[in-house]
Amino acid sequence: MSQVSMAELVVAVRAGQLICFPTDTVPALAAAPTQAEQIYALKQRQANKPLILMGAKAADLWPFVQTENPAFSTWAEMAQRYWPGALTLVLPGCNIPPAMTPLNPGTIGLRVPCHPLALALLQQTGPLATTSVNRSGLPALTDVKEIETTFPQLLMPLAAEWQMNQETQPSLPSTVIAWTGQGWQTLRAGAVTLHGMTT
Repeated sequence: MSQVSMAELVVAVRAGQLICFPTDTVPALAAAPTQAEQIYALKQRQANKPLILMGAKAADLWPFVQTENPAFSTWAEMAQRYWPGALTLVLPGCNIPPAMTPLNPGTIGLRVPCHPLALALLQQTGPLATTSVNRSGLPALTDVKEIETTFPQLLMPLAAEWQMNQETQPSLPSTVIAWTGQGWQTLRAGAVTLHGMTT
């Protein structure tokens, strides 16, 4: 049975298993950061496509960022403005598990989702390596039954919990912006539209 309780999800991901859970954008395929290679294997994902580290709050993610960088206050301001929310920040990183960014160890994508179930889970597990639920190159799966059929080995929340706020869930992925050293560069348009951003 792939649908399990929240407590069982927490135990599973701590034990190194892959899990799936809803977010404010598309559902997330997730693993402990040190087990991120399992995500690449399951999705048949190229190593040059890094994963996103998702956490319950910004303070949980800053240990993976170069907080001594002079631009840190700018990054923190952007996070305060849009988190929790559908914005991923790609920043100069540190202490990054090699499995998360095998070909680009210098930066890391970070996000705090705006979804009660996702936040409740992340509060218990700590930051998780995440991406969309799909085979690489195919559209992201958003339907629970499709996910169960395509990836029967994945553990996910019970259907009743999954549907929490489901009616407000957009089909777009998160917007991804990266710090270039001089300003922000949009890497992927998505659910968040940024206004007045310096690029």
